Amino acid sequence: MDEADIELRRRTYGFFVEHGRAPVPADLGPVDEVVAGWRRLHDAHALVLEAGTDEIRMLNPFSAVPTTYRVHAGGRSWYANCAWDAFGVCAALHADGRIETSCPDCGAPLAIEVRDARPDDESLVFHCLVPARRWWDDIVFT
Repeated sequence: MDEADIELRRRTYGFFVEHGRAPVPADLGPVDEVVAGWRRLHDAHALVLEAGTDEIRMLNPFSAVPTTYRVHAGGRSWYANCAWDAFGVCAALHADGRIETSCPDCGAPLAIEVRDARPDDESLVFHCLVPARRWWDDIVFT
């Protein structure tokens, strides 16, 4: 990534955190320039565009679309892409929070409090079905 793409990424994250939603290209500057930059960032795995569009799908750890991972932190509610990213939302915001989701095995509701960067229940297990080396083969599924 060049300096312009890093700056665009910074502005994209800043907008997302400030407004609680993903920006559209016109929110950040000339549409053609922003879209071209987002495509480069997508190719570099620095953000994820919705397939076949110029809309942001993932700005890790944030999800721009509703998911089963809801995080209450920094005075707002956010969606995360997965359980791992749910903890990442609190880390990215440097905030305590509450993660609400459900057990993928039995469907039981789960709520985890995060205080001082630590979960209130350290017995929980995070499991990935896809090996890390294959995540970007289909990051939305992963």
